[in-house]
Amino acid sequence: MRISTRSRYGLRLMLVLAANYGQKPVLLREIAANEGISEKYLSQIIIPLRSAGLVNSSRGVHGGYSLSRHPKQISARDVVTVFEGDFVLVDCLKNRSLCKRAAKCVTQEVWNNLGKVMAQALQSVTLDDLVVKYRGKINSEGLYQI
Repeated sequence: MRISTRSRYGLRLMLVLAANYGQKPVLLREIAANEGISEKYLSQIIIPLRSAGLVNSSRGVHGGYSLSRHPKQISARDVVTVFEGDFVLVDCLKNRSLCKRAAKCVTQEVWNNLGKVMAQALQSVTLDDLVVKYRGKINSEGLYQI
């Protein structure tokens, strides 16, 4: 099982916006340059984040992107769900009619529990938590500032 590049880059993009929360909006080209991600790819990633209501955009000289709410109110799960969908790992959990064995299948419980654990783990981490960890790394390892 793998998390898509869109989810990984989307979370990184959201981390930058969280680190700049309450300041001026951030341009995608700045994020692209600092994160080493194509600006064109980020422009595709920002669209579903905006559609999900996680990001605001503003136009003009002082335009750019910002979080729609405080970083403490946005979890990693909120971001990953935009790109990966829900945490139903096998189709038969949504629609038991897809599997002839559904009534006697004991492995469904394994996949259901795994999906719940993944969702809970991502829900337990907010963008604010990630900003705190990131800033700790900046101070201890001398990484670039956001």
